[in-house]
Amino acid sequence: MTDMDATVKTEGPIDADQNRNDSSDPSKDLKNQLERAEKESRENYERLLRVSAEFENYKKRSAREMDEFRKFSNESLLRDFLVVADSLERAIHSTSERNDTRQSILEGIQLVISEIHKIFARFSVKPISALNAPFDPTFHQAVVHETTDAYSENTVIKELQKGYLIHDRLLRPAMVVVSKSDSVPKGESESGNDITQININS
Repeated sequence: MTDMDATVKTEGPIDADQNRNDSSDPSKDLKNQLERAEKESRENYERLLRVSAEFENYKKRSAREMDEFRKFSNESLLRDFLVVADSLERAIHSTSERNDTRQSILEGIQLVISEIHKIFARFSVKPISALNAPFDPTFHQAVVHETTDAYSENTVIKELQKGYLIHDRLLRPAMVVVSKSDSVPKGESESGNDITQININS
């Protein structure tokens, strides 16, 4: 065996030992994983803080906007009603300058009612047609029954207070007087069909 052969044989085990020394250390891997997990945890925490701060800002901004909305939500409606106030003031001023007070007051009231109806129309508010119509509890509130033979049973014969719809939804029912027949079948109490009168000013 030559010196060269001996050298070759002795190099093999040295390379194997070196490879074992360069292999991954489990504790080092765990340490790297822990560092990555801690870094990810810090990033998630910072992201959570940013999101929380943004959400708090959003809540404050929404609260301010809602407060502004509540303050000025009726601005358009009130601006339109300024026209009504102007009409009333003109009617009062006109009445003080004219001798025919009754006529001027009547004209002023008619002008104001006309302006109010225009405002109602702009906001999709319309009156309920109740007079001479069949009683409908969906849209009518019966204040009292009135015995009469001039109308068929359960007909609205008087309108004490107008009812209104807004976009086809009931805004206020019409307060009405409803007819009932003069004849009462045997065994029935007439008072059983009566409706207790309601104070419409309450």
